[in-house]
Amino acid sequence: MTTPSEAPHPVAASTYPDDLRNLVESYLDTLRFSAIPDTEGIEEAMRYSLLAGGKRIRPVLALATARSLHMEPDSVLPAAGALELIHTYSLIHDDLPAMDDDELRRGRPTSHVVYGENVAILAGDGLFAEAVRIFCEHQEGDPRAVLDALVELLAAIGVDGMVGGQYIDVMERDLDADSLRRLHSLKTGRLIAASVGVVLALRGLGEPETIPYRRFAEELGVLFQIVDDILDVTGSDEELGKPHGSDERHGKLTYVSLFGLEEARKLAAESHRKAHEALAAVDGDPHDLSQITDFIYTRQS
Repeated sequence: MTTPSEAPHPVAASTYPDDLRNLVESYLDTLRFSAIPDTEGIEEAMRYSLLAGGKRIRPVLALATARSLHMEPDSVLPAAGALELIHTYSLIHDDLPAMDDDELRRGRPTSHVVYGENVAILAGDGLFAEAVRIFCEHQEGDPRAVLDALVELLAAIGVDGMVGGQYIDVMERDLDADSLRRLHSLKTGRLIAASVGVVLALRGLGEPETIPYRRFAEELGVLFQIVDDILDVTGSDEELGKPHGSDERHGKLTYVSLFGLEEARKLAAESHRKAHEALAAVDGDPHDLSQITDFIYTRQS
């Protein structure tokens, strides 16, 4: 079990914008995907993973960015929902035997354990496709801005984003510190950054105004991964909701295996500081974004 002294930081646990998380949960619960009885089974598998809980960091980031820009969080719920559908699809595929071969996710048996590999693959594919449909059909705004936001999202999950990062993770083992940061900036960081970037695009901000937000989002992605690597070593299965030590079992290079636990904690503290420095320069109200940053830094699961 992780104790406070084993966490990646010496500060107290942070609060979280639960009002935004509740908005996300309510929205996700309304989503239905099957129009005919023959496909109700695939909808069940999709919703099994989608509604498994969690802090919903990516969609909550989107809503918090909207609030920072004085937009109503409700106005970007379709984009935020699409982010969570895509994230869930990536988790389903990541857990497959051909990938990380994990049997526990968010405290529940993984999709392929419950429904079989064939249905799990299709559930992930379905979530991806439905994410794009929801974004296109339901996200309000200037059509040019909506298209720009969708391009931002899709770029973050393609070969120059999450999929490319996953490929490097699967294929490469001889990585140095720069390669490790590049891997995680693609696999994890791009989707986290897009959670902010899609809202910037929907708002139609000029590039100078987006710079502090984008610096923040990039650093937050690094912070998230470093803390994730630390918790993979120090956490328990019960706390994490998935098997701890998975990275070591698969021989993956992590911030902990490369730098050691104490140095990884120092790197987390540095990224936490840089994220707050970026937030200090935004033209808006970053209170919720600041809360999320502190939560990620102090999280235990």
